[in-house]
Formats: sequence, structure tokens, C-alpha cells
Amino acid sequence: MSFHRAYIPYGCGWSTPFVKWQGSMANLHPLKFAAQCAMSALRRAKVDAGSLDGMVLGWTVPSTQSFYGAPWVAALLGAPGIGGPTVMQACATGARAIATAASMLDAGSNARVLVLTADRCSNGPHLYYPDSAAPGGTGQAENWVMDNFGKDPWAGGAMIATAENVAKEAGIDRAAQDAMTLLRYAQYEEALKDDAAFLRRFMLLPLEINPSGKKVLATVRGDEGVFATTAEGLAGLRPVLPEGTVTFGSQTHPADGNAGLLVTGVDEARELATDKAVTIRIVSSGEARVKKGFMAMATVPAAGKALAAAGWSFADCNAIKTHNPFAVNDVYFSRETGVPAEQVNRFGSSLIFGHPQGPTGTRLVLELIEELVLRGGGRGLFVGCAAGDCAMALCVEVRVA
Repeated sequence: MSFHRAYIPYGCGWSTPFVKWQGSMANLHPLKFAAQCAMSALRRAKVDAGSLDGMVLGWTVPSTQSFYGAPWVAALLGAPGIGGPTVMQACATGARAIATAASMLDAGSNARVLVLTADRCSNGPHLYYPDSAAPGGTGQAENWVMDNFGKDPWAGGAMIATAENVAKEAGIDRAAQDAMTLLRYAQYEEALKDDAAFLRRFMLLPLEINPSGKKVLATVRGDEGVFATTAEGLAGLRPVLPEGTVTFGSQTHPADGNAGLLVTGVDEARELATDKAVTIRIVSSGEARVKKGFMAMATVPAAGKALAAAGWSFADCNAIKTHNPFAVNDVYFSRETGVPAEQVNRFGSSLIFGHPQGPTGTRLVLELIEELVLRGGGRGLFVGCAAGDCAMALCVEVRVA
């Protein structure tokens, strides 16, 4: 799908650090916390929340009263006059939320749309589905996070099985996965240089955990849950599955966090941008689904569709970011597209800093934009896989006057 009227005002995007589950954000209500972070970020960008005329909310893990979705969160952050859809597309939620907002701009129905994505994998809900017709009236219980990580109801296997399936069919061995993990860790280290100068371009740092507005419970100074990674350390890990190739070192970890950005028309983007020399256009999106149980393969056709809609090729892209829950994803992507692994995820990726699901893609799009700004502008591609053997991609173009 191509977009023609959708822009992101520079400086009007933000992300919290991502915190490994059961950490500093484990007991925060994810939507209330996201609203609190959005208020702070909008104030920093000097955007009046009351000027927003639409919202797209994205999450994948239910929380108390999340039924009320975007209208409730909009009211919490100071925009009680607006509503909008709540979207949930597993790990593609961030990309889907941005594409939905871009469609709203293209349709001419909105001028300033807030995209807000949030999730808390920690303390995931335990649900009970009543069934009065069952023996003894006993219903069915589900641990929303763990049970769904553990089994795809269509493909039949756990998330990690999809990586192993692709590794086996594509001939991606343990050594290739460990080498990719080391590369991605080294790239993330670049983002931490000079007191995390790259991350500070868009990240809310330091972030005070202050849900009551009275007492600061913790101060988060960066992503939490990133472990030092060495070739020796990776070599010493056992595969997660018997006879498998994926270890806990070559896959991501569940996390908590939120991220957001504004989508506007070109005039609004120029007005709101914190740097008037930077123009960011959302160019296109693409989505694909592959055979069941082979999720990591879906990024290649999804990226191809987004690029075709933009009229670009991989060679036209000055920066590429991927959501890579497994190192297998990026090995496969690089081999199939011919894009050198070193040219992808130059400042790190979700393989290293964690995966809160809903906001992961949103953060990676923000990182893509900042990388392009540092380059003096250019064309960028984001693509990430999602549960259900799907993937979604976005193309953005950054111009720096």
C-alpha cells in the first residue's frame, strides 16, 4: 500500500527504555504508564495534547479495562475529545498502528493522529473462559503470554520451533546464528557510546517510574536486561530445544515498555517539527504470510511488497531495520535479499534490547528515522515478523534540508 499524505513531525516520536520482564516496569499498568509517558513526550515536543484529532492504540497483552482502548488512554493523556481504533497484530502491531494512522491521513479524515503502542509481558494475565456445558461446568484457563509463546494454534508449535524450522530448511547452522548475534550486539554497543547519545535522540532518559505522581519508585537509565555477549559465552550455551540450534543467546527476551509518535500532513509536520530542516514521509507498507511454522521467512516477501509499493529496491535503501526475535531471521533475510548483514540494524535491534511486542516496531521505526537523519537523509525500510507466520514492513523517506 502506498501513502501520499502521511508525515511524522521530527522530534514528535519517543520510546521508553525496554526493560526485561519482571523488572522495573513489572507492576505498572501498561496503558496508564503509556499515557503518562506520552504526556511527558508531548510536553517536551511542545505539542498540545488537546490539538490531537485522532489516535491509534496498539497492544498485544490485555490489561485491566483495556476494553476501553484508545478513548480511555486519550483521556488519560489530556485529549478527552478524541477516540480511535485499538489494533493488535502480535509483533507487527507497531507497524500496523503506524500504517493505520497513515491511512487515516490519506483518507483526509484526520490532521494530527497519535500512535501509541504499549505492552507489559511481565505478570501476564491468567484468563478463565467459563463453559457451563462442560463436565462440572469447568471452563478453560489460559496464561495469555506463556501459553501463546508456547503454542501456535494453527502451526502447532512454539515460537522457537518456527526458527528451528527455518534453520533446518535453509541450512542455517549454530555458528551462523552466533555470528549474527555477536554482530547485532556490537551494533547495539554503538548506540551506547557517548552516554547513549544515539538512544537519547528519541528515548525518554532518564525515565522516572512514578505511577502515583508522588513517589518515584525507580529511575530507568537505559534498556534493562541486555547481557554482555561474547563468542565464548554463546558457545557455552545449550540449545533451548533438544537437537536444536537456537540458544537463549541467539533469541530475544520478553520485555516491558511503550513507544509513540505523531502522524500528520506535511504542513502540520513542518509546524510541529523540533528541527524544521527535517521532513519524514511514510511512503508505503507491505504484509506477507508464509507457510505455517516458518515465521522467519515472512520478512522477505513483506519487505518486497513494501518496496514495490514505494517503487524502490533493496539497493535504494540507505538504512534497514528489522525486528529479529531470532538470529535466524537476519541470517535468512541477508542471504535471500543479498543485503550484507552489516548494513542492517546499525545501532542494534530487538534481538539484543528485548521485545515488548506492541511497541517494538514503533521503536525500530524511530531508530530508522534517526539513523537516516544522521546520514543527512535517505530512504529507509523497516520489516519484522509476527506470530502466525506473518510479517509487516514500512518504507519511510527522510529529507534534511
